Amino acid sequence: MSTGAKIAIGGVAVGLILWPLIGFWFALLVIVGVPAVAYFALDPSQRRRLRRINRKEIGR
Repeated sequence: MSTGAKIAIGGVAVGLILWPLIGFWFALLVIVGVPAVAYFALDPSQRRRLRRINRKEIGR
């Protein structure tokens, strides 16, 4: 299993655990917001590399 898949599964698990505790919208914000903030924290060169890697995997 790839690292990205592990992170995605972890994010979904955290969201499902938080959902009853903090409400649907805040849990959804955490699930979507954390990866988005992590992506924008990367340098532009790292973002380009990440997009290039993702495109290669789609083409397989």
